[in-house]
Amino acid sequence: MGKKNRNQNGSGLIRGTLKKVRSGSGFVERENGDDIFIHADNMKGAMNGDEVLVDLLPPIYWDKNPEGLVDRILNRNVTEVVGTYRRQKGNGFVESVGRKDDAVFIKKKNAGHAKSGDRVVCRITRYPASVYESPEGRITEIIARSDEAGAETKALIRSAGLSKDFPSAVSAQAARAAAEPLTNEEISRRRDLRERTIITIDGADSKDLDDAVSVEATEDGGYRLGVHIADVSHYVPAGSKLDREALKRGNSVYLLNHVIPMLPKTLSNGACSLFEGADRLTMTCEMTFDSEGKETGHEIYESIIRSSARMVYHDVSEILENHEPNLSEHYGDYNGRNITSMLFLMEELAALLRRNRMKHGSIDFDTTESEILLNDLEIPTDIRPAERRTANKLIEEFMLAANRTVAEHFCRMEVPFVYRIHEQPEPSRITEVKHVLRIFGLSLPGVPDQIHPAELARVLEQAAGKPGEEVVNTVILHAMSKARYSTECEGHFGLAFRYYCHFTSPIRRYPDLMVHRIIRVILSGGLDDRTARSMEAAAQEAAEVSSRTEREALELERDVEKMKKSQYMLGHLGEIAEGVISGVTEYGFYVRLPNTVEGLVRLESLHDDYYEFDPDRIRVLGIRNHRTFTLGDIVRIQVLSADPALRRIDFRLAEE
Repeated sequence: MGKKNRNQNGSGLIRGTLKKVRSGSGFVERENGDDIFIHADNMKGAMNGDEVLVDLLPPIYWDKNPEGLVDRILNRNVTEVVGTYRRQKGNGFVESVGRKDDAVFIKKKNAGHAKSGDRVVCRITRYPASVYESPEGRITEIIARSDEAGAETKALIRSAGLSKDFPSAVSAQAARAAAEPLTNEEISRRRDLRERTIITIDGADSKDLDDAVSVEATEDGGYRLGVHIADVSHYVPAGSKLDREALKRGNSVYLLNHVIPMLPKTLSNGACSLFEGADRLTMTCEMTFDSEGKETGHEIYESIIRSSARMVYHDVSEILENHEPNLSEHYGDYNGRNITSMLFLMEELAALLRRNRMKHGSIDFDTTESEILLNDLEIPTDIRPAERRTANKLIEEFMLAANRTVAEHFCRMEVPFVYRIHEQPEPSRITEVKHVLRIFGLSLPGVPDQIHPAELARVLEQAAGKPGEEVVNTVILHAMSKARYSTECEGHFGLAFRYYCHFTSPIRRYPDLMVHRIIRVILSGGLDDRTARSMEAAAQEAAEVSSRTEREALELERDVEKMKKSQYMLGHLGEIAEGVISGVTEYGFYVRLPNTVEGLVRLESLHDDYYEFDPDRIRVLGIRNHRTFTLGDIVRIQVLSADPALRRIDFRLAEE
């Protein structure tokens, strides 16, 4: 964040980290006020990620945001650049991933064994002294050859500072922990649930199975729900090298067919994964509900389970939605257990939990995610909307219930903890939402700074099934504050929960691991004042680091998705399709296709008139013919161009 500094003349300078964009311009964040825009001509040789002092220009020179120029570079935070090597007349250069910096000049003698098109790492040997110079470097690593499968994805991973590999000491510690046999002493101090019918439901390709569920009918017509989570804290001692590496990573990152795990695979895909038929240590949140789905009691305890079945979302959905006969029969007597009947009991309870959640104002965004299919060379062969079927929603409800129950239990105990919080949207964002909704004939009651999630939920319900539904969902979603981790129990606006935490995924999220660790200490009766202070500090660090790593992971996931979509559209240049206008800006409008791909129709490509952006009505308007293109309109486009390196897709309007 930007901090005020003072130069010798007493004028205010702002200190911050420079975030450059592909145009060569950039922004410096500051704590109070809008980000400061830095034009490419005012960089003074600064590179993306450098710590700089910025001199704020007088407001008369501003366009929209405050503008400034780099006064001096305090720290060269960029020592290496990841990108694509291009050879040219003996020498060469490296185009950085995303092209947020000038290309790095590479002399022939400093290219090593790199060939043109390879994804490489180059170390900066000379920084530019002005905007008119390029940095120079030396290639130190070849990440992937030009024809290697997934070369661009590997470069993006390396550029983000991530690695699938772990330090040898960390891998060794994980291997020792995974190989340690379960002792009778450890088993005897836990509640033994190995005879209970407990199942996992995950994606077909999932290997890190960290949650299992069970549901039973109670004698009073209610339900007993068990959410059984892998007890990763048993294998990862606090403060160990393994623990510090997990904290540093913060979370696992899923990039299509690449996974950067938080924990070594010996644990994440081995000793901690809740495989069918394997004895596994778990942390259980067991809840009872009445016939209306209202929680009547709960217990949180250490347990040991033996999963009865490893099920997948598709099969469970087929059983519940279509009563698929072969699957229903197969799981009706699965190793002597009637799992099919338990699935229908689960569906009953999940429906009640969802109904109650929505009744209290929880927002359920019906946005469509993308499913990108790749071949063996990691080239996309198809893109389609991802399915969100009954089984996915069922598990989601059970995880929400457990996370909420655990958060309330320990918040009321007033112990150190890590919560998942989601603050109320900024009033200015809600004002923008109200403006957009009017275009679709919808209204949002209430004043912007006192909005309740139930009011937003009602708007989404009104938009359901109507033209522009996807746009309305997206606009409201983008208006939301970013959820984050905190040691303060401040509630979750979007879910309309007063208490919420992340408890259910300790294999892939560090806050969940921290929550388990705190629970273990409390259950053992070991939370004295000294331990509480230590736990408070650890919880604070976990919340701060994990909030940051989550943001970085989401950004990387988006970059990989955009890159693969651009790569896919290269094979569809010239094709015509119909889509909906999903965004309107001063330079054009975005069109989203039914397969979830989004591209830009630039105003300069509209040759029948001169078009201007009308921000009040969120449209572009032809000056002479008064033709309009408005948010939510259906248009026919032709695929004009696609650039995977820039992660950019351009459309033009199809000829009438």
